[in-house]
Amino acid sequence: MNLTKLMKGTALSALAAAMAITALPAPAEAQSRERGERAQRDRGDRSEARQQRAARERMRQMDAREFRNVRSERRSVQVDRGDNRADIRRARTESRRGEAQRAERAAAQRRQAERQERSQQRQRVQRDAARDAQRAQQRREARRDVSARQNAYRSERRRDAREDRQLRQERYRAERRRDARQERRYRQDVQRSARQDARRARYYDGRRWHSYNRWDQRRWRNNHRYDWQRYRLGNRSIFRLGRYYAPYRDYRYRRLSIGARIGNLFFGSRYWINDPGRYRLPAVYGPYRWVRYYDDVLLVDIYSGEVVDVIHDFFW
Repeated sequence: MNLTKLMKGTALSALAAAMAITALPAPAEAQSRERGERAQRDRGDRSEARQQRAARERMRQMDAREFRNVRSERRSVQVDRGDNRADIRRARTESRRGEAQRAERAAAQRRQAERQERSQQRQRVQRDAARDAQRAQQRREARRDVSARQNAYRSERRRDAREDRQLRQERYRAERRRDARQERRYRQDVQRSARQDARRARYYDGRRWHSYNRWDQRRWRNNHRYDWQRYRLGNRSIFRLGRYYAPYRDYRYRRLSIGARIGNLFFGSRYWINDPGRYRLPAVYGPYRWVRYYDDVLLVDIYSGEVVDVIHDFFW
């Protein structure tokens, strides 16, 4: 700006000088003109000097103003720069603060998510533990129920076994008492009949008289009327009497032969064959009785318990 103003002042001075040269008089008036020109020149110089001084003053003033303006501009620029720097610093600070806040928010969100995840995991673990505890309780209850049912079943079985055992014992005792009563009656009848038949030494079988003390097994076995084997082949169901129950609980089958002696419970009335003819056996009288012994048939002298005759594997 100062350079422009200075050039404008120099141009004005040159223009004034040129105008003064063109205005010079003829040679006649050289002196006067010269003086006048000198004076004018002096005045011009003075005016120019004044102008220059004024211009310089103006320039100084303008420079001062310009300097002040420039300085103010510089100050304003510096202030602006400072403001910009402050703004930048503030922006950076705000940016850092925002980033820190965002980081804090992100960290808080992560912590919240982690807390929620841990809470959900704890809840899952608690649910799993509660479900496992419930299942364990159900299994324990099921085991207790099974154990209770098994105990009830075992106690019921034991009670039923005791009742069955008591029933069998009572039945066995009742049978023993009945057999004992029947045995007593039979012995009384036998003794009575023996006393009645004591006066006779033989018995009549419908055709002839026989002695009590002699039993001839060959004679009846050679008689075709007592061919029980052929008869059994055509009538198997008659010879199937079912299971044999021994009078003693722990007794086992023993193969007996003629001349053996057995207890009176083996030839009790419950084992008698009351209709020998049904099985093609000869009729017997006096102290003799046909008796079933397992699948065998025994002819027993009920006075002495002696086996007089025996047929093995008679029944099925």
